[in-house]
Amino acid sequence: MTEQLPLPLPAREALGREDYLVTEATAPVLAALDGWRGWPGAKALLIGAPGAGKSHLARVWAASSGALVVPAAEVTEEAAPRLAAGPLAVEDLDRAPRAGTALFHLHNLMAQAGAPLLMTARGAPGIWAGALPDLASRAAQALAIPLPPPDDALLAALAAKQFADRGVAPDPRVLAWLTTHTERSAEAIRAAVARLDAAALAAKRPITVPLARETLR
Repeated sequence: MTEQLPLPLPAREALGREDYLVTEATAPVLAALDGWRGWPGAKALLIGAPGAGKSHLARVWAASSGALVVPAAEVTEEAAPRLAAGPLAVEDLDRAPRAGTALFHLHNLMAQAGAPLLMTARGAPGIWAGALPDLASRAAQALAIPLPPPDDALLAALAAKQFADRGVAPDPRVLAWLTTHTERSAEAIRAAVARLDAAALAAKRPITVPLARETLR
């Protein structure tokens, strides 16, 4: 009979303000979101690579502004008037080409009402594939808030948070090892932590630098 390997429990990501990793590089991003009452045109566009923390920041902003958070792909023209009634965060605007008309309608309704709008995307509106030109044009007028590439401090803090979300306490030296032996992106750190968690559980070993070398080589 084939031995079944134990599976790690799914991570429960903490998405509160106190869980956001504030470093010298990310502090200006949080400050820009905190200044939402002064956004030009009452709108901002949060731009960052996959796994960089856009969803986390959208929820941090939603908690402080009383906003709803919705995926762009799920916005419909029928729902637009209801969504435009108050502060709103719309995620992944660059990945919802089929919802372009509804999103444009929603944008116009929010502009008319003066309701605060936070949008997120992986890149600037000019490179959104298949996006409705009018929507991209409107989004380009928003205050752009780019998420900076992660530095060593942020990568180590992100790795520590990912382990904590999984209820795992690795050897502290693993965090430093990951920052120098993993692709320098939040997405790569998340994937590495998931692999290490699974490997440690399967081998019934603590998460150490030797295990990291064996698992991620």
